[in-house]
Amino acid sequence: MAHIKITYIGHASFCFQSQKGTTIYFDAWLDENPLSRLKLAKVERADVVVASHGHNDHIGDSFALCKKTRAKFVGNYELCLAAQANGLKLGSRALPLNPGGSTKVKDVRFTMVQAFHSLSLSPRVLPTVPGEESVFHADGAVGGYVMSFDNGISIYNTSDTCLFSDMQLIGQMHGPQVAILPVGGKFTMGVREAARATSYIRPDIVIPCHYGEPVGQPADIDELKAQVEFLSPNTEVVALRPGQSVTYTASSYRIGR
Repeated sequence: MAHIKITYIGHASFCFQSQKGTTIYFDAWLDENPLSRLKLAKVERADVVVASHGHNDHIGDSFALCKKTRAKFVGNYELCLAAQANGLKLGSRALPLNPGGSTKVKDVRFTMVQAFHSLSLSPRVLPTVPGEESVFHADGAVGGYVMSFDNGISIYNTSDTCLFSDMQLIGQMHGPQVAILPVGGKFTMGVREAARATSYIRPDIVIPCHYGEPVGQPADIDELKAQVEFLSPNTEVVALRPGQSVTYTASSYRIGR
């Protein structure tokens, strides 16, 4: 049966493994992530690395991971220019998108959709010029991503965002069975807004992220479950611990290591 394995690395970092073995890292913040037990040196394989935007806790180790594994980088146009400045050739190793655009790598189509969040590039994104101070650089666009796999499963990672009503349109157009939502309530939407977003998207399962005491964004996941049960009764909240995986299989799932 069709299946996808999803591993929660910590904070907003995930690893996805398709049924055909394609390995995707999303917002790969590894070495400095206080919630991640997986460090860059331990990663042996990646086929695609996606960065939703240029903040340090999302761009993280993306470029280094691409260079180590020969993975392709997917991000907005400005991040792909930064990727090229870090040695990833635009168009072949760095695949640029803007909201509404898609690109396919192996058995996965990546579609960038809108999100609402602040825009800036972390200092590590651009190579340092000797003798010059770091300056503020604008990012091009924060994006959510729909990953549509050839086996019929789609995953919608909203990225860092507030609640917006067009999530319902994204849900209708792409029909994701799995949604990943931030719930920290400080730099992104919180529990109340995430529950409403779930009701717009109507996935089979929703995975919360971007929360926790180590990153100063506690969230009441039991309250999230209660609100989702009321607003979207056919959706189940699957809260994963860092390092834990969930395998989604044709409208069902199992949790394991």
